[in-house]
Amino acid sequence: MQIPLFDSRRRFLTHTMQGLGYAALGAMLAPDLVGGNSSALANSLPLGTLPRIGGIDGIPHFPPKAERVIYLHMVGGPSQMDLFDYKPVMNDWYDKDLPESIRNGQRLTTMTSGQTRFPIAPSKYKFAQHGESGMWVSELMPHTAKMVDKMAFIRSMYTEAINHEPAISFIQTGNQVTGRPCIGAWTSYGLGSLNSDLPTFAVLVAQPTNREQLQAISGRLWGSGYLPGKHAGVSFRSQGDPVLFIKDPPGVPRSIRRQTLDSISEMNQLQYQSIGDPETVTRIEQYEMAYRMQTSVPELVDLSSESQATFDLYGENAKDPGTFANSALLARRLSERGVRFVQIYHNNWDNHSNVAGRLPSQCKDVDQACAGLLQDLENRGLLESTLVIWGGEFGRTIYSQGKLSRENYGRDHHPRCFTMWMAGGGVKPGTVYGETDEFSYNITENPVHIRDLHATILHLMGIDHERFSYKHLGLDQRLTGVEPAAAIQALIA
Repeated sequence: MQIPLFDSRRRFLTHTMQGLGYAALGAMLAPDLVGGNSSALANSLPLGTLPRIGGIDGIPHFPPKAERVIYLHMVGGPSQMDLFDYKPVMNDWYDKDLPESIRNGQRLTTMTSGQTRFPIAPSKYKFAQHGESGMWVSELMPHTAKMVDKMAFIRSMYTEAINHEPAISFIQTGNQVTGRPCIGAWTSYGLGSLNSDLPTFAVLVAQPTNREQLQAISGRLWGSGYLPGKHAGVSFRSQGDPVLFIKDPPGVPRSIRRQTLDSISEMNQLQYQSIGDPETVTRIEQYEMAYRMQTSVPELVDLSSESQATFDLYGENAKDPGTFANSALLARRLSERGVRFVQIYHNNWDNHSNVAGRLPSQCKDVDQACAGLLQDLENRGLLESTLVIWGGEFGRTIYSQGKLSRENYGRDHHPRCFTMWMAGGGVKPGTVYGETDEFSYNITENPVHIRDLHATILHLMGIDHERFSYKHLGLDQRLTGVEPAAAIQALIA
């Protein structure tokens, strides 16, 4: 590599960094030297010792409790008091106004800010305690209820965002402003891949049975932001080719495509030697990954090898592409093949009205599949090393939006408290953390901010969030930002 006699400071620094790029190219072109992709191997080695491709030197900072993550995001904000946060006292408050001392001047959305009353809407669903933990669970989640002793429930989640777009961005990227790396991209960047033939970060968008009020779900939610582009999530589609352009073009044999990629790679390497743009390395890697995925992805999405007993675990829709049950089964297949982070989005949880007509359908979509996923992972010896996360971007209000009746009601957005659960991957099972007031409106014990959730997830993956950063715009950027955050030790086994 020849450096010009007169060179700018930026160009000089760029050239001196190229050694890292060559190392990345070497790892890409000779993956057998740096890691394997055998799922059998992945299940036989101690946590934190699996061969990996890429990642940051010195990470994990300490022995991890989880090697992989499956994040189940319920887009729209599930109603905590209709599912997990049991508030029987509210039955005596039916149609009474929410006291101002409870609302305490809270910011409202434009959908209820014009209401003259805020009538209390008790949950119309029955609750019961389950498992040794005695966790209260709604009748809408009968399969989940059987698994509570494997879960840790956080009843005291909160956020500052009150509208969907900034709230989803916040819980996925740690910032309400879009364009930042999401938690899946951060995990890919820090820990690297466990399989050279599949992406490190995969995304599935499950279609709900009821499509009454869908929220926008865009690729920027699983983008890499200022991290290198190779860490962005790869979206798997439910119709057509599972990944775009994975097939050879008509009339082009595989051998010709290999020659074409080799020629493009040579030109890109010359470009990198000349300019030193790290995105050139990303481009080369992505082309190579796409080529390898032509073999690995068809095998991945072919469910013919799965037993009927496995399909029965996930539910009647497990064989139907695009359903949540099918996506959950694919998430298990991705995880057991070494995909580091799998994200599933399930839409239509935005119950501003018609809770009675929509919430049962939403729960039926996900209830058995979530329980089945945990059982399937446990049966295969993967639950201990796989962290499963369930939740939305915020909660719902105890008061009704619009017309109220005993049979039906609606609920507005509520950022002050909501419920999430985690299981596997070093989570302390049978735990209930945090409490809310009798209105499920304010947190009374152990508040958990989104930054604390992110710090906890990273901790379970062996990463100290305060020591995990990326230089961008002259600053050491972190997923958890600069505000105080801490891993919740009470949730960790």
